Formats: sequence, C-alpha cells, structure tokens
Amino acid sequence: MSMRSEYEEYIARQEKLKPHPMAKYWINQESRYVKPFRMYGNLYYVGDDWVCAHLVDTGDGLLLFDAGNCGGGATAMLVQAIWEAGFNPADVKWLVLSHGHVDHIGAVNFFRRMFGTKIYLGAPDAEMFRTKPEYSIIQESTDYMDELFEPDVEIQDGDVIRFGGTEVRFRLVPGHTEGVIACFFDVTNGKETKRVGYYGGFGFNTLQKDFLMEFGDPTFKMRDIYLESVRKVRDEKVDIFMPNHTNNVDLLNKRQYMLDHPGENPFVDGEAWKKYLDGKCEELKKLMADPAQN
Repeated sequence: MSMRSEYEEYIARQEKLKPHPMAKYWINQESRYVKPFRMYGNLYYVGDDWVCAHLVDTGDGLLLFDAGNCGGGATAMLVQAIWEAGFNPADVKWLVLSHGHVDHIGAVNFFRRMFGTKIYLGAPDAEMFRTKPEYSIIQESTDYMDELFEPDVEIQDGDVIRFGGTEVRFRLVPGHTEGVIACFFDVTNGKETKRVGYYGGFGFNTLQKDFLMEFGDPTFKMRDIYLESVRKVRDEKVDIFMPNHTNNVDLLNKRQYMLDHPGENPFVDGEAWKKYLDGKCEELKKLMADPAQN
C-alpha cells in the first residue's frame, strides 16, 4: 500500500465517523471543556460538559473519580482541569471508576503509566474486561491505541476503603453495567461536613431489548436488578449528589447559579439524590411496559 493510499484510507475513516449519531462525543472534544470549580469544600469538579470527573483533596494525596472519555483530547482536558483547579496531576494517588464504559476510562492508562496512580473498578466490570471486552464499548474510541486494563483493586459490595483522610463506603449497584458502583463519603469546608453520594451509571442504553438479547439476558432480568440496585441505596443520607453525567444534577446551570449568586450553593441539596433515583425508577418502569421492548 502506498503512502497516498494509506492517507486516503485515513481520511475515509474520518469521513465515515462524522455522520455517526455519537460523533459529537468524539470530534473536537476540547469544545466541551468546563473550567474546573469547587463544588464544596475539598470536592472539585474537573469533568467536561457531558461526562463528569471529580477530585477530592484527601489531605494526603488526590482521589479522582472517573477518567473522562476515550479518544483524542479528553485526557489532555482532564490534566488541564486538574492543573487549573490548583493541583498537580502527579498527586492523583487513586482513581475510582464508576463503571467500565469507554466514556469513563479514557485517562486510566495515562495516569497509571505517568504517575503510578492506583486504579479501582467494580469486580464484575473487571471480569467483563477479561471475558466480554466488547461490552466496554471501547471499539467506539477514535484512538485505536486505547486499551483496557486490569485494575489494581476490584471493588466488592460493602467495601470500605480509606484514601488518605477520606473514607469511602462502596455498594455495587448493577444495572447499567454489572459492575456499577455507588459510594458515600464526607467532604468538609473546614466548618461543616457534608455527605456525598455517587451513583456510577444510570443509562438505559444497556437495558434495551436488542442489547440484552445479545448480552445473553433474554428474560431482561437486568432491568429488575437495576430497580433493586436503586432501591438499596435510595434512602442513604446524601447532602451532595455527585453526578456521573452532567444532566444528572443539571450541573452546568447550577454552576452558573453559583457564579451569579456568590455564597449560595445549589449542589447542597438533601432531596436531590432521592428525587433523581425515584425518577429513574419510574422511567425504567415505562420502558419495561413498552410492548416494543418486550
């Protein structure tokens, strides 16, 4: 193959991607950059305008939740956001992943190789990487050198893990994937302490009929598992609902509200967690009642 034909093949791959429904998440990722900000106390937002990433200053190293999208640009944005928030990315000692999908694992291998960051992933999703790697959807990445990984720690239901001065309690909440994690921990502004709740994956794309049939779940039992997962953490005390995607808490508008109303913090909301989880249950029940999905 000549250099000219190789170049033409390369351009053809780009053109093929552009009309794809998900192309907006892979092309010009830098356009989604969000200036990082302090959500509350020692909790910071360092994600983009679609997929979330959060940083906790534990007092003895940085704890990062999620690693951004795969594909060009996302890892650089995450590194820039951490710098711009006032921290050194090399101080990220631990990286906890919400689940094992392509849009949340992008910077994992970079942080591990560059900084020795320790990687944490729900045990069922670690097994998915080993036995059904296609369900990570990594094949949608536009960077063909993106690859899966073995986590340093496979999170089990009920684990309590200390990261520096921050203790995190984990629950496995299968549904969006089998290894979705929920977790709960305290943050402080030096005067008050608030309880953070994180639910690592709400999407119904993996609960659609065609997906479940291919996945090997012809009776759609994962939908019932999802409902049970939500129920088991629904009544946790949560002062700050830490989102997995920005639409979970209307993050961008709440950030603008903080800028427009100094001294007010709409992220501190003791009802947001229960309200959103209840809403997802109702949405899923409607999907389950749809004849086209059965």
